[in-house]
Parts: sequence; structure tokens; C-alpha cells
Amino acid sequence: MVSPSDKPSAGSRGCVLLTGANGFTGKYVRAELEAAGYTVVGALVGAARGPHEVTLDITSPDNCRRVMEKVRPDYLVHLAAISFVQHADADAFYRVNVIGTINLLQAMADAQLAPERVLIASSANVYGNATAGVISESQPPQPVNHYAVSKLAMEFMVKTWSDRLPVVITRPFNYTGVGQEPHFLVPKIVSHFVQRAPVIELGNLDVERDFSDVRMVARAYRGLLENDCAGQTVNVCSGRPYSLRSIVSMMQEIAGYEIEVRVNPAFVRQSEVKTLVGSPDKLRALVGDLNVFPLDETLRWMHAAGLGH
Repeated sequence: MVSPSDKPSAGSRGCVLLTGANGFTGKYVRAELEAAGYTVVGALVGAARGPHEVTLDITSPDNCRRVMEKVRPDYLVHLAAISFVQHADADAFYRVNVIGTINLLQAMADAQLAPERVLIASSANVYGNATAGVISESQPPQPVNHYAVSKLAMEFMVKTWSDRLPVVITRPFNYTGVGQEPHFLVPKIVSHFVQRAPVIELGNLDVERDFSDVRMVARAYRGLLENDCAGQTVNVCSGRPYSLRSIVSMMQEIAGYEIEVRVNPAFVRQSEVKTLVGSPDKLRALVGDLNVFPLDETLRWMHAAGLGH
């Protein structure tokens, strides 16, 4: 529950409603915003446990309206989504990622809120198999899976609200860090080295990705809340490509031993996006230099934490 006493206190920079607050990204975004002086109300799927938490089912319009009326946030950071590309329930991508986002925006309008900024997290997966060098926001989307299609549909729906709400859409490329679920690629690799496993099974070793550190992503999101970017779509990325082969090589140096890598054909997706590297130029123009972490530094942080958790 959020009582009037939980609203921003004198000196607070405003109240942020953060969906997906207990997710991997949400925990870092919450820490970043609180350290900068914001009051953060975390919206959770499960039961709210703390004074700055609310239970929110974004697939329920009524629930969204009740939460908006209760919290009356100055900012919305919407991270809640089904984000695992291989998720088995295709319908859920659209029910949560598209309809859920519409429910949130409609609830803000119904509560007659005038937020300072609404940040909606989309995904660089909307670019699909774009291979023409570094990808800028002007690259035509070519989604190749349900996750990416749902995020692109969400973007189009969100843009219909741009005359009423100060929305910024982010397209984060791959990022990682301590606490990311082990079914994601980098934590899987790190965990094998933490356990000193002799063998690891991976897919296409030459797939290249733009990997960022989750702490940089959190800083980028704060920067976008604080700068004039309403109506913009912004890549969140490092601009640096890394192949799986190079990540394994970095981890071998960090852990001090060589692992046997076996390519498992079951892990090679037919619709695999071969190269995904973003241009951070627009992000830097809006929020300045974010002091990008080198990937080997992020990997050392994860390895030292043990199992990426």
C-alpha cells in the first residue's frame, strides 16, 4: 500500500512508478533513481511487501487505474514485460507487452495525470537481422520472432499517445550483470566458469552482440527521465560488438583455465539475429557520456559474485 506519507517528501525529485521493479533491470533502476533523490514505488506482480510497493497486474485495466489513482506518479518507468525470446506462450507476448502497456497509459489518462516523463522499454530485437553496420534508430524494423513483433506493435500503440503523454521509447540492446537469470547467455557462460565446468554447450559462436552493463542501462534510463526527449525513440547500447567466441575467451582469461566449447545444433535458432550492434550517438546527445563499462570488467564483476547472482 502507498499511503500519503509515502508520497515524495520535501527535497525529493519526484515519485517514479516503476513496473518490473523486482526484475533484473528493475532492481538496478530503482537503486539508481533512489540514489539520485527520487521516491520510487515498485509495481510488482506478486504481493506488495514494503511501504513503497504496490501489486500491479498490467493485464487488468481496473487494477492499472486503481494503482495510478493511489500512487499518482510524476514519472512512469515501464520495464515489466515477457522478455525471454524463447518463452513458450506466444499469446502472452501480446497480452503483456502490448495490451498491458496500453492499459497503463489509459490508466494514466483516466487518472488525469500530467507526468514529467513516461519511459517505455522496447527492445533492439525489433531491428531483426539488420546487418548493415552499426544500427541507428532510423533503421527500418524487421522483427523475426514473437517477442520482437510484440515490442514493435507496442511501440506503434505507444506513439498514438505521444500527443497526450511525454513518452520516450528505449530500444536496449543486450546487457548483463550480477543477478541476471542463468537462462540468459552471459550468465550461463559465467556460471560454467564459476563452477569450473570442463565443457560448455553453446550455439553459433560467431553471433555478434552489443553487450552493455546493466548499471550503465540504469544510468541511461535516469538520464532520459531528466532530459528533454519526449517523442523520441532511443537506442541504449555501447556500440561495441562482441562474439560469443570472444566472451568465452575473456572468461578463460578471468577464470584461469580453458573450457571445451561444443556447438549444440539445438541452440542454433533458425531465426537467429546474426549481428546486432547499436549506435549510441542519439543516447549520448541526449544524456551525455555514460562511462560505458568494458565487457571484461562486467564479466569480472559477475565472476567474483559467483554464478552471476
